[in-house]
Amino acid sequence: MSESQTVTFQQALDSVEALPGYQQDDLIEIIRRRRIEQRREELAASIKETEEAYERGELTGGTVEDLMRELDE
Repeated sequence: MSESQTVTFQQALDSVEALPGYQQDDLIEIIRRRRIEQRREELAASIKETEEAYERGELTGGTVEDLMRELDE
């Protein structure tokens, strides 16, 4: 979307409010599912990065007590 086509938050709300109620409900459900999928992908990427850092030796394992001790230092 080019800069001239950017929709403001208020414009988006106005557009949604112009829809019939059942379409608003459908849109809410679609957005909810897409956000869940986005968060799932972000979490998977974070896990992959962490695993790779661990394999490179940049991270080490430990207990909760080890973590708390390290945070106190």
